[in-house]
Amino acid sequence: MLAGLAHLVHRHRRAVVGFWLVLTLFGGFAAKQVSKRWFESFSIPGYAAYETNQKALHTFGSGEQAPLVAVFHSAGDVTKERGIATAIRKAQGANPGSRVSSYFSTGSPAYVSRDRHTTFAEIYPAGTPGFNSSNHEDETRAALRSAVPTGVTVNLTGRDALESASSGGGNGPSVVTEAFVGGLGALVILLFVFGTIPAVAMPLAVAVASILNTFTLVWGLTYLTNVSIIVQFLIALVGLGVALDYALLMIFRFREELAHGEDVETALVETMRHAGRSVIVSGSTVAVGLLSMVFLPLPFIRSIGIGGMLIPAVSVLAAITLLPALLSLLGHRINRLRVMPKRIVETPDPEHGFWGRWANLVTRRPIPVAAVGAVIVGVLLFYGLQLNPSEAQAKDFPGKGDAIVGRQALTDAGISAGVMKPFVVLVRGGNPQVVAARLRSVEGVTGAVAPPAWRRGSYALVEAFPSTDGAAKSVRSTISRVKQALPQNATLGGVAAEDRDFVHAVYGNFPYVLGFVVLLTFLLLTRAFRSLLLPLKAVILNLVSLGAAFGIIVFVFQLGHGSNAIWGVNATQSIIPWIPLMIFAFLFGLSMDYEVFMLTRMREAYDETRDTRRAISYGLARTGKLVTSAALILMFAFFVLSSSPGVDIKQFGIGLAAGIIFDATIIRALLVPALMRLLGDLNWWFPERVARLFRVAPAAGSA
Repeated sequence: MLAGLAHLVHRHRRAVVGFWLVLTLFGGFAAKQVSKRWFESFSIPGYAAYETNQKALHTFGSGEQAPLVAVFHSAGDVTKERGIATAIRKAQGANPGSRVSSYFSTGSPAYVSRDRHTTFAEIYPAGTPGFNSSNHEDETRAALRSAVPTGVTVNLTGRDALESASSGGGNGPSVVTEAFVGGLGALVILLFVFGTIPAVAMPLAVAVASILNTFTLVWGLTYLTNVSIIVQFLIALVGLGVALDYALLMIFRFREELAHGEDVETALVETMRHAGRSVIVSGSTVAVGLLSMVFLPLPFIRSIGIGGMLIPAVSVLAAITLLPALLSLLGHRINRLRVMPKRIVETPDPEHGFWGRWANLVTRRPIPVAAVGAVIVGVLLFYGLQLNPSEAQAKDFPGKGDAIVGRQALTDAGISAGVMKPFVVLVRGGNPQVVAARLRSVEGVTGAVAPPAWRRGSYALVEAFPSTDGAAKSVRSTISRVKQALPQNATLGGVAAEDRDFVHAVYGNFPYVLGFVVLLTFLLLTRAFRSLLLPLKAVILNLVSLGAAFGIIVFVFQLGHGSNAIWGVNATQSIIPWIPLMIFAFLFGLSMDYEVFMLTRMREAYDETRDTRRAISYGLARTGKLVTSAALILMFAFFVLSSSPGVDIKQFGIGLAAGIIFDATIIRALLVPALMRLLGDLNWWFPERVARLFRVAPAAGSA
């Protein structure tokens, strides 16, 4: 079938290129249009804290966002400074629809430090948070400063204010900037890989076409269902990655066939028969990894899975239609306009170059090579198992400015960081003061108040302050004790409780996601490689690679080895909850690309020679440069993310960059060939019954 497609594309190459050009130009228009239709809600329907916060939002106009915390300090008794109450009212006015609590509205000592020199006020912004929502931080800060009494200092801090300080007040590079910088990095690496302008330009052209046409499909998808704004980053980065991967594979094979003396059409047919098949298998595994997220009970993550699935689909179509048409048009001219010396970028015989020598070493010494790889993997898995998915604590946000000063003022006054993410209890009927009294007796709660202004009809809100940061591990048991202490007419809300619900929603259902991905990937690879052990090894090593990537971000950010020296981020003792999930979605499919590229070539060599050792050596020699080049391009594209000022994006970017290069080197260059060499002819074991089940011919060497 692919051979027939190659002939068809070759005959109509100009029409195919013209068709893709029109679609891509329209894709540029679609990318602009879809930017107005992104879904920015992060709902977790059915979970108690989220539903409580939604009820508070609908009843009181606020409750979904963490409060801004105004910190007042004076040399004397701060509670005697009545002008502070005026400043708080002005701050509330600067944040329309906000809800506030303080010593001056409740008379509760829970808002005052023991030495009575410091007090704080909670200002809950109205509305639902989103990527572009505003908590009116600047206006609130200005209002506080304009009205604060003489002799009293005021700072505005809180979770969102600290996040803003850690990002320098900005949102970091845009998706366009990230794709552009990633593309520049890819250009430099491609120059060293191919050395000629046509060969360098084609992967970039395919990547642009894949990305913009994916935006067209996603734009249409937004009229059928909500699509998360996060999908735009997936399209830009995963689209760049897989499109370049597939283009590299196809171009490598096409040039190889030309070097063997084939004419252009024959070279194209052979490229499609072998590399094209690998592209389809690889694209399927990437799609499976992203589609698996539909199993999670969160609408915005499900939309990421559905939207993300379109990325590899479009990239595969571009790789097996547009790219062959371009190759057919260029033919032997793909090797012209050289800008890098041929001796630098090309080896006359890859089997006698660096990768050939490495392949021979691995096949001669598989046990020492496997042992080295296993030790490295074991160390990283040790750290990966310590992964603590949780929001960063307030003390770990880097940066400078008023929010950081306010955080320090609270710490110096002995006030718990728990005031950054207080518990908010919704009471339906009954006396909220009774609920507050119950909460004050709960271990881990430093104070609880039922502000008189926080009542609407039969509903009232109670505010409670945990003794530790709402993102600390210890707060989890506090949340459990608070829930047990609440009467039947009260439910727990607040940002800290909703954060825990998010973790439960994602990681409580993660085994189903993992099972789906592993099973479907195993079935796809079983049919592709006509083997039972090769796909089993592939999925196991992919999971190992994923665990090692987690270990890297745990070692760097959670434990703080180098994070402060390089990125100015203290040890967080946690990893932002959505990051492991997204790393899984990105890396599982992308790293499987490399496995497919290598095993396809090894399978092809074994079918020709019936020599396992020769097949392993040949496959590694022929794909080693391809895999490492593709990984370097992706690593650079992902590393760009770490330049973003936000802690979460730094963790995400480094996790992806380190994970992809680790997979291409330790996993694919050490463990995969070494383990295959140790397995010997068992690699190709494929019983006839299984072959009939998958409707493929039994593999040679099967028993």
